[in-house]
Amino acid sequence: MRKNFYHGVMFHYFHNGKGIHKKTQGSIDKIQLSKIIKKIGRKNILDADIFLNKHIEKKLKPSDVCFTFDDGLKSQFDIALPVLEDYKIKSFFFVGTSQFTNEIGYIELFRFFRNNFFKNINEYYTYFYKYVDFDLNKIFLNEYNSLKKLKLKFQYYSINDLKFRMVRDKFLTKSEYEKINFRMFKDKNFQYKKFEKKFYMNKKDLRIIDQNKHIVGLHSHSQFHRIGKLNKKIQTQEYKKNINLLSSILNKPNNYFKSMSHPNGSYSAKTLAILKNLGIKLGFKQIM
Repeated sequence: MRKNFYHGVMFHYFHNGKGIHKKTQGSIDKIQLSKIIKKIGRKNILDADIFLNKHIEKKLKPSDVCFTFDDGLKSQFDIALPVLEDYKIKSFFFVGTSQFTNEIGYIELFRFFRNNFFKNINEYYTYFYKYVDFDLNKIFLNEYNSLKKLKLKFQYYSINDLKFRMVRDKFLTKSEYEKINFRMFKDKNFQYKKFEKKFYMNKKDLRIIDQNKHIVGLHSHSQFHRIGKLNKKIQTQEYKKNINLLSSILNKPNNYFKSMSHPNGSYSAKTLAILKNLGIKLGFKQIM
């Protein structure tokens, strides 16, 4: 970690080899999580409430570290939470809320599909590109310098990962991206309806996290890949819906929520103004 600013160590995916919690790209198990805690040193990891208060009081030191968990994933509850409790670490959990409604997004469904119906991630990318109707070689050539900059910023992604994310986020609409995946579901006979909500925590899980003194924060309602590019009205709806649903589930007033994580690291000046109006004091983004 860099030494010139404080950190949230961000986690997403965990595996234990059971059910839907199989090893996937970027996932770790409970042993690896424990090793990370020991490497950093438990004494160096601030509990979420202390980290938040120190931030508000402008007392955070460059060496201060906290743990954050994005997306409200079931594997975090089943695998990571017991480890956190063993070490008495209180963390931030930034949760989208579409999974608690009939508007559930397909992010985790698509991830499960590409990790379980293809030999490897590159095979998925190749298959996906068959359904893209523009000249990818020309795009990648034109975006060569942008890809180099992204690689420096996101060192944990391969060039193929970054190319795919660029196509998905910059050259396809949300609807076009989803349509391609559903065509692929049909090709591979993936019965996705059986899995739609299994990847996420339920309301009871979220209440347990809150009762155990972890901090639940905002992550937008639908977790758009590039929410910062949306207009002010849609962004406002996204974050207001997010905070209202979390408020209802946890029986907390809206002004309880002071922290958030930017979905996919995407935000704009409009986003920051919206969050400020909602009372948010601390936001995280993923960056090396």
